[in-house]
Amino acid sequence: MRVHRRGLLEALLLAGWCPTRAQDVNRHIRSLAGNAPLQMTFKGSTAGECRAWQRRFRAQLDQLLGDYRPPMRWEVSEGDSREFSDHTRTSLRLAAEGLADLPLYLLAPRGDWLGKRPALVALHGHGPFGHDAVAGIDGTPERAQNIRDANYDFGRQLARKGYVVVVPCMTPFGVRLDAREEYGGSDPCAVTFVRMQLLGRNLMSENLRDVLWSLEFLAQQPGVDGSRIGCVGLSYGGRMTMLAAAVEPRIRVAAISGALNVMQERIDGRYSCGAQVIPGLLQFGDVPEIAGLIAPRPAVWEVGDRDRLMVKKWIPEAWERIERPYRALRAEDRLVMDSFDGGHRWNGALAEPVLASVLRP
Repeated sequence: MRVHRRGLLEALLLAGWCPTRAQDVNRHIRSLAGNAPLQMTFKGSTAGECRAWQRRFRAQLDQLLGDYRPPMRWEVSEGDSREFSDHTRTSLRLAAEGLADLPLYLLAPRGDWLGKRPALVALHGHGPFGHDAVAGIDGTPERAQNIRDANYDFGRQLARKGYVVVVPCMTPFGVRLDAREEYGGSDPCAVTFVRMQLLGRNLMSENLRDVLWSLEFLAQQPGVDGSRIGCVGLSYGGRMTMLAAAVEPRIRVAAISGALNVMQERIDGRYSCGAQVIPGLLQFGDVPEIAGLIAPRPAVWEVGDRDRLMVKKWIPEAWERIERPYRALRAEDRLVMDSFDGGHRWNGALAEPVLASVLRP
């Protein structure tokens, strides 16, 4: 039977079809995100109120994250080791029962030093070369350009300044990224997130465990002062620096670059990375609340004026919420925003002096 176009449209409308129905689900989700409960934002003003809030929100965050603690025992296998004029770089792999091996680089400065050295955990973001870029592996034109574009070898730069630096590879990046066909043409972060959820595990929590595992390894190095450890990172590495510092008080200072986003804003965009998702977070808080757990320890947030991965209209409110715990603890001077002229890249202009003031007084 032949149906005229107008008659078909009328039939569909009578059956309940709506031309905008395909957009209804996303529109509804965005509405939910814009009106997320955020039940545990900090609204107090005193140090006592802040510490009580930090205990409550930290307990809730731990519940959302699940098990993220690193193993008590592990084996270390050593790969290639390279010596340069000002530092050494050693490739290592940590192995523990029931866990995937953790690849990392250990960068150690050369030269004399009085006593044990301060140390840093340096974390990479998205990109084709994983933790290689942060460690300064630039042996091909593509790798060298990647480092130049984002000033990405900040781990190497900081080792040259006297820090012992550990650079772990997170999942699913770099050497921990399977062949692309394993992901069916989809984003590896999204696919890995879904697969881990089916196993009752969360990708961000798995990476948090590996960051803290790297910290444990670093603190045990004979030349490291375990009381003087900081954490630095760019992009996803900045997000993980924030989270690690929030849950691990031994991280005395954090430098967080290219990561001043909130998840409410990410839902409103076209894509949200599965590696940055904590299921259920928006019921209780968002990135500013996690950042508030770092207070009163020093934190530097780098924000490039031309960084297109941060939605500028969300930043003032997010920053005000990060400031609240610092104000309550009378530690406003320990929270620094480095708003610099640049894009999505490590800057270091304010971060490096703050790191030195805390770890190398």
